[in-house]
Amino acid sequence: AAALSGAMAAEGPHSLWALSAAAVSRSMGALERDVWALPGHLLRGLLPLLTVFRLERAEGAARRAGLSTQPIWRKLWDDVMKTRPPNSENITCWRKKFLETFFSNVLHGVLDVSSDWRLNDHHFSPLLHSSPHVSQLTLCNMLQGAVELTAEHNQKVLENLAGSLRILKFQHLLSSDQSIRRSLVLLLHRLIHHGSVSQVSMYSWPVPDTVLLLLILSMSAGFWRSGNALAYHSSPCGLCREEDKAQSQEWARGRAERGLYNDGERSDGENQKGSPGAPEEAGVEVNGHGAAAQLNSVFSGPRSPPLWNQGWEMSSQVPCDHTSLQGGSSRCVSDQLPCRPVLRKTRRRLRSAVGKKRRCLRRSRAPRADPEDLYDFVFTVGREDNSGLLDRNSTAEGENGETWTGSSPGSPCTGHAGCKKRGGSAGIFSLKAAHRFRSVATLELFSIPLTGETCRTLSNLLSSWVSLESLVLSYNGLGSNIFCILSGLRALSRHSDCHLRVLRVSDVFSHMPCMELVRCVLSAFPQLHTLSVSFDLKNQLEGNRPEGNPSCSEVEIPESCLEQLEIRFPREPLHTTFLLPVLKASKSLQQLSLDSATLPCSQELGLLLEALKECNPNLKKLSFHDVNLAEHQKEVLLLLQDPILQEITFSFCRLFESSTSDFLSEIINTVKRNSSLKSLKLPGNRLGNHRLVALADIFSEDSSSSLCQLDVSSNCIKPNGLLEFTKKLEGHIQQRGGQIQFTHLRLFQNWLDQDTETAQEALRRLKAVCSVVNDSWDSSQAFADYISVM
Repeated sequence: AAALSGAMAAEGPHSLWALSAAAVSRSMGALERDVWALPGHLLRGLLPLLTVFRLERAEGAARRAGLSTQPIWRKLWDDVMKTRPPNSENITCWRKKFLETFFSNVLHGVLDVSSDWRLNDHHFSPLLHSSPHVSQLTLCNMLQGAVELTAEHNQKVLENLAGSLRILKFQHLLSSDQSIRRSLVLLLHRLIHHGSVSQVSMYSWPVPDTVLLLLILSMSAGFWRSGNALAYHSSPCGLCREEDKAQSQEWARGRAERGLYNDGERSDGENQKGSPGAPEEAGVEVNGHGAAAQLNSVFSGPRSPPLWNQGWEMSSQVPCDHTSLQGGSSRCVSDQLPCRPVLRKTRRRLRSAVGKKRRCLRRSRAPRADPEDLYDFVFTVGREDNSGLLDRNSTAEGENGETWTGSSPGSPCTGHAGCKKRGGSAGIFSLKAAHRFRSVATLELFSIPLTGETCRTLSNLLSSWVSLESLVLSYNGLGSNIFCILSGLRALSRHSDCHLRVLRVSDVFSHMPCMELVRCVLSAFPQLHTLSVSFDLKNQLEGNRPEGNPSCSEVEIPESCLEQLEIRFPREPLHTTFLLPVLKASKSLQQLSLDSATLPCSQELGLLLEALKECNPNLKKLSFHDVNLAEHQKEVLLLLQDPILQEITFSFCRLFESSTSDFLSEIINTVKRNSSLKSLKLPGNRLGNHRLVALADIFSEDSSSSLCQLDVSSNCIKPNGLLEFTKKLEGHIQQRGGQIQFTHLRLFQNWLDQDTETAQEALRRLKAVCSVVNDSWDSSQAFADYISVM
């Protein structure tokens, strides 16, 4: 109250109404219900005087009165955060944006709630009251945020996050000790396995801690061990216990309904009642089929009904038991188990095996978890021998002899020579002590070096990650390990319920030609909607592929669902003959982006345009970046008059390097006649002032253009040129009676700082016509070769 009075006193004298509103705001604890019933014109003046706690509670009353609180939350952002958020023009709810950022800043200790009277309310618990609005959270450095969120006094905060959080990010992580890793385990288990997190992203980790990285990857994939490792404040996870009980009851009812019990089995069941983990303890080898039993342990016990009882009684095939997992996806276990006759096992051998497992499990039920549990689990990843689950599982599926980068269709990472260095199929994920929980749908790894061991682990995780919809691997230094990742993806593609639709791979060096990688991926994943392949430089050793990894250039590509294809060539020549099979198979292609390619001959671009016209009638967006089109003026004009394309990008394509003024006039006249083109992007083409002014004629009175967006970033535009363009545009709009579809202009990295006053006038007048996006770029950093343009 004192802070509010001080703030009002600093603003000078106020009206009687304003003083009354301030008095009401100080007494909201007693008057809240009456205040929400006030007429809209009174409530409007009162809302800016409320604390964050009361303002958040006023949302319903404001909506009923036809009022928006968005301007108040925006002002709160400006006053408290004191920064301009990125992409602020796209923010639709400032309330959510403020509270989400507020939560993160308080969690990481970078915001003091006593710094502003609107944050300082004794009813207001910063983390608790803002947590329901958090859909995206970043944890960094030593994971202090994870420790705080799993503290006992923040249980309710964690529950709120489990329902609201969708994106979990890790950035600039450092090595951590055992206690911090345990906090991370609890956090990931609650937010992923029993929560709503659908995306895990990791950024900028130059020297990753292997234990920590594998821990995050495995739990994101839904794998973790049961028992004390998931204890929460010395108690087992309550949600797991509830699910275990419900699933056990459901499984028991199902067995009773199917009438699978016989007298012998009933007596065995009675002998096993003393062990609550009996169903999961029976993950034993059945006539050499240890792989099936290991997979069984993932779905058995607390996570799903055990299949082993059914398998021993039935003499035909393992049934397809669709078990609903957290996260909404149903898994067909028979897709992963070899469908072959399962023989009966003698009861004596069964009892002895179960007895051995019981003794192991009893030892693991100690009051406190072994401090080495995390290490034991993480480092069993990638250390199994030939008897590993996935390798055995691939035997039946690989009988057709089909190959892809040298690995059998159902197996992860068996073709790359580096994956065999430990003997056999190293890198098989150990499922013996793991259960399968809910997993995320999106995994992103940016600027995190992945070693061979980590790639083998990721490969095996990917091989059964059927819920994964989007995978982004960016600047991970994969090198030859790309084959290991491809093997895991190939194994994943064999699952009928695979959901992967988006794949993005980028790195500094390419270890195989871009088009070969594209063909490999599409041959395995015709259901992909988006594929992006990007490399900066060509590896000098490219072509020396590991033993057992043949070229994919001859792989047949089935008809695909691809809608978006992005290829960044490491200065490779663009051969339409190599791209043609991809285009023919992608009838649904809507977006194509070609970056940093060289054109081997003058006819190549023409051949590409013919192929696009013939094979991809639905193409809406076409982009060229850093492709020299100076000698391809005819093809550029053909693209601009295409009646189907809606967005065309020529970025840093040197369009006017060797052209005459007639070429610019032809471009303008072509665009004026094209009513289907909505967006034209010309960044980095040395337009200069005179060409920018000429472009305003696109919107003249005799134009039939429907152009809405124009991008002229990085084009050496000065303030006087921008002002002249603005005046000419205003004249055309006036001639057309104010009717114009032009809505967005992008002006990044131009020389607008050379005359601030003129630039401000031009921008002010432009913003009355369209939305303008620009920056405060320092033109003194511009390249010297741009000077000649002016």
